[in-house]
Amino acid sequence: MKTYVLDASAVIRYLSHGIGEEKVHALIQRAARSEAHLLISVVNWGEALYSLAKMAGLGKATADLKAMSAFVVPAVADEASAEAAATVRFHYRLGYADCYAASLAIRMEATLVTTDPDFAKLGKKLKILSLSGDVP
Repeated sequence: MKTYVLDASAVIRYLSHGIGEEKVHALIQRAARSEAHLLISVVNWGEALYSLAKMAGLGKATADLKAMSAFVVPAVADEASAEAAATVRFHYRLGYADCYAASLAIRMEATLVTTDPDFAKLGKKLKILSLSGDVP
C-alpha cells in the first residue's frame, strides 16, 4: 500500500477548494478503500488549522480537520522527529514546519503531497506529488 504525507498546504487546498483539491480528494477516497495510507505531522496539522481558522473561523476549521482525521493519521512530534526536522532545516533551509513534513515523508518512504516548490531542494531524497504543477 502506498503511503502519502500531506503538507499543510495540501490540506488547506483541499478544504478551501483550491487548485489541486481533486488530487487530495482522490487520495482520501483511496484511503477510505484501504488502498493508500495518509499521514500528516501534528506540526503541519496545527499549521493547517491556523491558516484555515483565519479564513473560515476556528470552529469550522477544527470541524473540517476532525472530519479528515477519519482518513489522515496524525504523526506525533517527538524528540526524534524534531531532530530529523532540524536536520532537514540545517541542510536544505526549508521552513521549520515544512521540515516536519519532509522528514516524515523521508522516514516513511512516502510521497509528499504539497503545493510548495521549495521541497524540490531535496532532489531525489523526497518523492513529491505537486498540487500546483510548480514542483518537478
